Amino acid sequence: MTKKTPDRGLSHADAALWRHVAGTVKPLAKGDRPKAAISAPLPPTPKSVPPIVPKAPTTRSALPALAPGVTPGLDRRTAQRLKKGEIAVDARLDLHGLTQEEAHRALARFLARSADAGRRCVLVVTGKGTKAGGAGGVLRASVPRWLNEPELRAHVLAFVHAAPKDGGTGALYILLKRRREARKSRER
Repeated sequence: MTKKTPDRGLSHADAALWRHVAGTVKPLAKGDRPKAAISAPLPPTPKSVPPIVPKAPTTRSALPALAPGVTPGLDRRTAQRLKKGEIAVDARLDLHGLTQEEAHRALARFLARSADAGRRCVLVVTGKGTKAGGAGGVLRASVPRWLNEPELRAHVLAFVHAAPKDGGTGALYILLKRRREARKSRER
């Protein structure tokens, strides 16, 4: 725990950083100063306000977007077990060497079949991939986006990067919805 300075509640490191940054600030020249905003009178409020029309309910409600490590709908213990790789992996899919189109089709088939078979946790290997400049691989970036598409999102409860023993950031543990959960989200 860092000690706080008495005046602002800042840590000593934060206070030192603030002093350094504040020392580099130069005042604006008189001609560069912004002019005070001229306040114009507000337009009159209309006498009759149109009624608010509620939106018709949609047949498909939007599910929250997922990202690696973001686990809405999971209790803390299950989320921790998933992140640590403590949930048994029921099936694996390796996407190495596939084009984006092939990988997308393979992932969609794999998740649908896994969900239909009642599998709970699956591992998808994307590979880490590297490009010039240290950017990650195409599949590594695309798979999380694909998992949020309605067709695939209907099966997915959460996903996280795998533990190092299973591929680390080059693989994802995907926790699938139970059959009745998946059926309900497809019906929405």
